[in-house]
Amino acid sequence: MYALFDEAGKLLTGRILSESDAALQVELESGKRVKVKVALVLLRFAQPEPSALLQAAEALRAQIELELAWEFAPEAEFGFAELAAVYFQDPPTPAQQVGALLRLSEAPHYFRRAGKGRYKKAPADVLQLALAAIEKKRQIQAQTEAWAAELAAGQCPPAVAQQIYKILFRPDKNAPEYKAVVHAARSSHTAPLLLLQRAGAIRNAYEFHWQRFLFDQFPKGTGFAALPPLSPLTEALPLATVQAFSIDDSSTTEIDDALSLQGLGSAEVTLGIHIAAPGLAIAPGSPLDQVARQRLSTVYMPGHKITMLPDAVVQAYTLDAGGARPALSLYLRLDAETLELRGSETRIEQVPIAHNLRHDQLDQALSVDWLQNPAAAPGAPLPEAIAALRPQLAFLYRLALHCKARREAVRGKPETFTRPDYTFALQDAPPEGPTGEERVQIGTRSRGAPLDLMVAEAMILANSTWGQWLADCGVPAIYRSQASLAPGIKVRMGARALPHAGIGVACYAWSSSPLRRYTDLVNQWQLIACVRHGKAAALAAPFKPRDTDLLAVIGAFDAAYTAYAQFQNGMERYWTLRYLQQNSVGELNASVIKDGLVRADTLPLVLNAAGSAGLARGTPVRVRLGDIDLIGLEVSASVIEQLARTAPSGAEAAEAESDEEDEAALAPALALAVDLDDDAESATLPPSDSAPDVAEVAAPNEAAQ
Repeated sequence: MYALFDEAGKLLTGRILSESDAALQVELESGKRVKVKVALVLLRFAQPEPSALLQAAEALRAQIELELAWEFAPEAEFGFAELAAVYFQDPPTPAQQVGALLRLSEAPHYFRRAGKGRYKKAPADVLQLALAAIEKKRQIQAQTEAWAAELAAGQCPPAVAQQIYKILFRPDKNAPEYKAVVHAARSSHTAPLLLLQRAGAIRNAYEFHWQRFLFDQFPKGTGFAALPPLSPLTEALPLATVQAFSIDDSSTTEIDDALSLQGLGSAEVTLGIHIAAPGLAIAPGSPLDQVARQRLSTVYMPGHKITMLPDAVVQAYTLDAGGARPALSLYLRLDAETLELRGSETRIEQVPIAHNLRHDQLDQALSVDWLQNPAAAPGAPLPEAIAALRPQLAFLYRLALHCKARREAVRGKPETFTRPDYTFALQDAPPEGPTGEERVQIGTRSRGAPLDLMVAEAMILANSTWGQWLADCGVPAIYRSQASLAPGIKVRMGARALPHAGIGVACYAWSSSPLRRYTDLVNQWQLIACVRHGKAAALAAPFKPRDTDLLAVIGAFDAAYTAYAQFQNGMERYWTLRYLQQNSVGELNASVIKDGLVRADTLPLVLNAAGSAGLARGTPVRVRLGDIDLIGLEVSASVIEQLARTAPSGAEAAEAESDEEDEAALAPALALAVDLDDDAESATLPPSDSAPDVAEVAAPNEAAQ
């Protein structure tokens, strides 16, 4: 006599050796003897042999039509033998009973289990829903397999192409598009990114980086939704009695700041620092504010940018020459001889803008000698209107040098500008943005050039002066601070007026770029409250002391600004690599930064170079370039020659103290979220009505052991 019993969800068979009221002693086919509770025994049979029984049962299982079995099954709870009696014959054979048991156990959508060998048929409405779900799964599985076959054959289905960035970086691992990519990558033994490239889903490397950034930061696109028209100012602003001028690059359209001077030739000179005032028209919480708060900053990249504010707002408040513009003006009264500060005042007014000076057009002409020596000629011909600004520019340069020296005394060491700023110009780039195939020109602009220094020091004056004024008024603001210049101490953002050791000021609140940075717009609202309400400003300002919303702005801005900066660095690295390709550059002079890392001497490029390990920092080397990967933004290189080393200057020696900028210049690792090591079940769907393998029933003894 044999027994079929359920052991932890598995069907086992064996010969009955002995029996009591509560249990059986059963010998399995392997020879192992086990004790089985009577309640677990589903069927006793004398013949045929277990293996023959299960073989016959498997054949009968396949013959049972589930729809017919469900139709004729008892309405009340029933056992598998009862269904066999209805479907086959009464009484049913052991093989028919086991066949019915196998079919019932594999069809939970038709029959739900009610106990050991006991079932109850599903209600008709529940069954229809279950069958519809099974059919949907079957169709999805078929679609997934079809898409995977297309990908493996080098063609990308449109549904997959529309989601490649989601698939690669933030996937839904249950989505058929993701499963198709995983299945195709496995079957073709191809990395997912390469698979999609070969299938044409990624048109070129530039498009890959651009669309990945948009997916991450601008999923709804870069356009602006329809907004109410910009309302005119409700207050009549006084007209300033100055003629201001701005200093920017030619590509700058969001002109935030301008400068003016009054009283030259007298004992006291008044410096005017004029900042565009969109805060007068954008109300906190308004639709425009919500747009700015969502974007938080203008995004810059070679040949293109995504502005924080709509063009209509920018055009209304940018400090273009030729008229008077609303501005928040800081007037600093200075001793003409010693340049010491005698007093300050902040006003809301209309400021006439006389000139928009451009770095790239004037840097060569406005030399240090021309600014400091009245008899010196400019380095290049100058328009008469610009040459007439010589007294103002000369005073601003003298003031900038004075302010810089004063800050360096606080810092405890001088600021160093040993490397130039690099500029990128793309030829014939379309207005909607580059395609990645444009020819690129890389130029340089020396850090600390006279015009650059004038603007930088004036903005530091404004941001530090206004930051202290806000603190004195008890009005919260957004500050940048750095506790010290010790290694590892980074610049942080917060709502407290703390020292900024890197700049050398007592506090520093970004306030000079409200058209481009949301933090500056927030601080401008707070400053406007101070101008209008004086000592009561803390009660009238949009953000109150210990305002959690202000902290939320700080956190969101910090994250977005970091992401935007990383993208800009990546795009500049992309165009540098394209420059190497376009100009067939095979070798470069470079300097060792640390083991394995070098910096190109004439390009904005930091790269890993074999053979540089063990060389001291600053060692000049010649490197040979290898393969360029525009997707990974990498280029292979090896040191082929160690060049003669010149004695480092004090500035170069000071530069060696910091590695943070060097590390940031490397391409970040490209981390994909596609996991080919997932369980195979996550990549394909098994047929929902497939039967369990006969081996699981006929030979389960090894598992039981």
